[in-house]
Amino acid sequence: MAILKEGDKAPDFTANDQNGKQVSLSDYKGKNVILYFYPKDDTPGCTAEACSFRDNYQSLVSQGFAVIGVSTDSEKSHKKFETKYSLPFTLIADEDKAINEAYGVWGEKNMYGKTYMGTVRTTFIIGVDGLIKHIITKVDNANATQQVLDLLG
Repeated sequence: MAILKEGDKAPDFTANDQNGKQVSLSDYKGKNVILYFYPKDDTPGCTAEACSFRDNYQSLVSQGFAVIGVSTDSEKSHKKFETKYSLPFTLIADEDKAINEAYGVWGEKNMYGKTYMGTVRTTFIIGVDGLIKHIITKVDNANATQQVLDLLG
């Protein structure tokens, strides 16, 4: 599994979004990208995080950012999530976990004393040059956008 750090080149990927359209990170060349990895569509923490980005989306776009969410859920699950919460950004279906592994966010988790493998919630801020500017590993779901803005401030 990759261990990425700030200053590294962000790994490119190509996968389908919630509309079945192929999307690559390289499609966003020349833009700042907020690439956030989350465990599961329509769960309380993931919904709070997605809605934080949704509620601040216009502000982020006006500052030159694109927002991309990635989870191991299916396109169909992403479409339901997008529709239910009116999410205005791309959700990538990483069902084979290739993107999670490339970014080093597929790992061991622990809940209620049970250990299992899953997506470790992480946000990457990628600059126009394709380099990782910041990595947020302790995401505050309800204030995810503010965490990003604080780093850029």
